[in-house]
Amino acid sequence: MSYMIRKRIVFVLMFIVLSVIGLILRIGWLQFYEGERLRKEAIRQQIRDNIINPSRGAILERNGITLAVSVSVETVSASPNEIAKSGNAGQVALALSQVLEMNYQEVYEKITKSSEYKIIKRRIEKSKADQIREKGFKGIYLEQDSKRYYPYDSFASHVIGATGIDDQGLFGIEAAYDKYLKGQPGREVSMKGAIGAGVPFESERHINAENGFSVVLTIDETIQHLTEKHLEKAMLENKVAKSGTAIVMEPNSGEILAMAVKPDFNLNNPFEIMDEKTKKEVQALTGKDFTERYNAAIENQWRNKAISDSYEPGSTFKIITAAAALEEHAVKMDDLFNCIGYAVVAGQRINCWRYYRPHGIQTFAQTLQNSCNPSFIEIAQGIGPDFFQRYVRAFGFMEKTGVDFIGESKGIFHTPEKFNQLELATASFGQGFQVTPLQMVTAISAVANGGNLVKPRLVKQLINNTGQVVETFDTQIVRQVVSKQTSNTMKDILKSVVSEGTGKNAYIKGYEIAGKTGTSEKLPRMQEKYIASFVGFAPAKAPEVVVLVVLDEPEGEEYSGGIIAAPVVRNIINDIMSYMNVEPRYTEQELMTVNVDIPYVTNMDIQQAQEILKSSSLSFRVEGNGTNVTGQVPEASSKVVQQSEVVLFTEGSKSVSNISIPNVLGKSITDVSQTLRDAGLNLAVIDSDFINTVNSSEESAEAIRQEPAPGMLVPSGSVISVEFRHKEVD
Repeated sequence: MSYMIRKRIVFVLMFIVLSVIGLILRIGWLQFYEGERLRKEAIRQQIRDNIINPSRGAILERNGITLAVSVSVETVSASPNEIAKSGNAGQVALALSQVLEMNYQEVYEKITKSSEYKIIKRRIEKSKADQIREKGFKGIYLEQDSKRYYPYDSFASHVIGATGIDDQGLFGIEAAYDKYLKGQPGREVSMKGAIGAGVPFESERHINAENGFSVVLTIDETIQHLTEKHLEKAMLENKVAKSGTAIVMEPNSGEILAMAVKPDFNLNNPFEIMDEKTKKEVQALTGKDFTERYNAAIENQWRNKAISDSYEPGSTFKIITAAAALEEHAVKMDDLFNCIGYAVVAGQRINCWRYYRPHGIQTFAQTLQNSCNPSFIEIAQGIGPDFFQRYVRAFGFMEKTGVDFIGESKGIFHTPEKFNQLELATASFGQGFQVTPLQMVTAISAVANGGNLVKPRLVKQLINNTGQVVETFDTQIVRQVVSKQTSNTMKDILKSVVSEGTGKNAYIKGYEIAGKTGTSEKLPRMQEKYIASFVGFAPAKAPEVVVLVVLDEPEGEEYSGGIIAAPVVRNIINDIMSYMNVEPRYTEQELMTVNVDIPYVTNMDIQQAQEILKSSSLSFRVEGNGTNVTGQVPEASSKVVQQSEVVLFTEGSKSVSNISIPNVLGKSITDVSQTLRDAGLNLAVIDSDFINTVNSSEESAEAIRQEPAPGMLVPSGSVISVEFRHKEVD
């Protein structure tokens, strides 16, 4: 064997030895260093691991009515490797695109992608899933899923909130209680072959999903509907440019029975911009400008302005100033204040809202009844800046209320070092700082409930899917702010504000309503943009509800809180009292001013008819000389004020001449009644339960609508319906 041959053999042997050593080292590396990772990767390739989404818990109102629920749907997915083996990708793509209403090319690209698993479309209805299932395509899978459904569309939309495509809460209660609502996902693990197909007879492992808890709100569906109805009506009638907010709270527990924000939106389509003007502006944009403007519009649409936005409270804040003054003994009930139409503080003249006709000498109660700014400046000076700020803080205006909601604002108030005499003066009547509607209704609840600041709540309970209560959220008293004596005194004064003062438009016969008006000019001043508000509670001595209404930028003829916000609170409270079966308790004076129904006396003996009319507090006039009633005006069941005159026709009576209806618009109730009586006509007060005829005068109330219209001809004794509104309000 030659030298060259031996050399080649040695070289080959060395190569083989080195190769074997290299393989051994490589195997050792893979076995010991990379072994764990490779084992996991092998398991991943051999196992199909499907996530089983849990059913999201429902959202219920306090009486168990469902406001948000997850409904069963299915998700369509594909195994592109299996479809490739079947060789029918085009047929599958065409069928799926037709059923799912998707673009053919989009579907085709998904099912032919180099992938083991691809989602085609999430959350399709069962009817569409059944159509796909019937086709029996290999490599196409249908997995159980769920999507959120809101039965009442826009009802309480800012409170309830909505979920995204991943079923996660985006805002509202859906976001605040997401960790309770979403539940725990389950898993379905099975073996699969090299091309992704299922391996028969292999073991499977199934871990059930744990459904989320249901959330029971403090919201009452009926009260929420009533509140939304009256708020929306006020928005339209007063041409409110920005927004309207209304909150109904149970003062002793802090439970929020209704929280309405208008305009609202459809929870089943929360990503659609509802404001047409904004929508057109956004659609005209492209690229980054479109994205930024769209996101800003949606965020604004979703924002719960009752909790997240602040405003100057205006004269409603005088309740806080008055309560602080009483608690600190800075005033006594018999103290007198002289309003000359303005006050001068630090060289600045601050006018009373009625500067053109000053209030003059007033008692402490009358300063609230008249909502007199100069008097409240004097009251605040008696409290002093340090104690004034203490009460602002104690009533919760310098901190968040802690409500169970995301995105709460804490308002804005002066820092101690910048709270001088001028700021004290304007703060006394609710200007120069900002509060949230929730802070305001919570603070007024403390005045109404005996003096305790109570943490507001939107959620009452958590329950599991078998209906068992998992957790109950109880009343939390934050602190006592004022004494029970101060609370009782304030309730009496605020009741007089409605019965005798600027809050007359919130008056309801049979119910003692307490409340306060508020009108504030928005910044920058002199733009003639206002916020009108009213806060009231009822019954005054033992309040069941506190109601706040805020109207941002009314553009109608009137903009003051006493004229446009007070009637909204009145209507809400009136409906709530009826819903709660709270019986009205009329005073003797109120009974005299309540409309009565005309009884049917036609075909009766004249003497019998007269007795029936007398018992109904009605007067009468007989036409003719007969003994039986052959006709009557007004007709039976017509509503008129007491002591109205009914014309009784008997045999031989002449036909009654027609009367031209006089114009009574702008007149007081007394003048309207006298004018119609002189004309031989009767008065029916529209919404008479809401008008305090006992204390009304030409200065405080006026006729704003009459039916039929002036100048029309009607028979003598006919009923003229007139609507009144108190006009001298802050």
